[in-house]
Amino acid sequence: MLYESHEPDQLSEAIARLRKEYTQHSLDLADVAPDPLQQFQLWFDEATRANVPEANAMHLATCTPDGRPSGRMVLLKGLSSEGLVFYTNYESRKAEELEANPWAALTFFWQPLERQVRIEGRVRRKTAEQSAAYFRTRPYETRIGAWASPQSRVIASRAELEVRFQAMRERFPDDDTPLPPYWGGYLVEPHHYEFWQGRKNRLHDRIAYSRQPEGCWQRVRLAP
Repeated sequence: MLYESHEPDQLSEAIARLRKEYTQHSLDLADVAPDPLQQFQLWFDEATRANVPEANAMHLATCTPDGRPSGRMVLLKGLSSEGLVFYTNYESRKAEELEANPWAALTFFWQPLERQVRIEGRVRRKTAEQSAAYFRTRPYETRIGAWASPQSRVIASRAELEVRFQAMRERFPDDDTPLPPYWGGYLVEPHHYEFWQGRKNRLHDRIAYSRQPEGCWQRVRLAP
């Protein structure tokens, strides 16, 4: 594939010129819900009605015990009063980091609405029964993919992955593909939320919720 390359200095100058003014909405303490889950549901519903591409896509940040962070995009696949749910391979890098350090941070960015939500909390595994119930709702070939991929492990080539995929199709030829023993869900139990609304002149609105020891939520405005 041919593409136009740029010298590092030219690219840096081009990046510096990128700028967008945020003017669509505002956010005030008097306007947000007393419970952050209610506020998140309100914003998530607005994002889906606005046809934001993959509104359930979220950045998941994990950390090793010695403080080395890593991040990747995953999909929100469940939401309740307990917290937010995503699914993955329990032998992946993110799973290994969560087993060693069970705290994570999530970030949603809904660019068309000029909004961002940050969530921090403790993480625990869903039960095998809960993971199996969700796994059964996935398309057949996606379930086969979960069996075929040794997630985060080194593989020799794309061809190797496709051979593994075909082998798993032959092993599980019907639609009743079982849950892999190394695959399942995580629940992020929020302790902190932050709702960010882009505003003019970079004077953005930021409303943060922190869970208090007695279980209620404290709301404050943060400087942008």
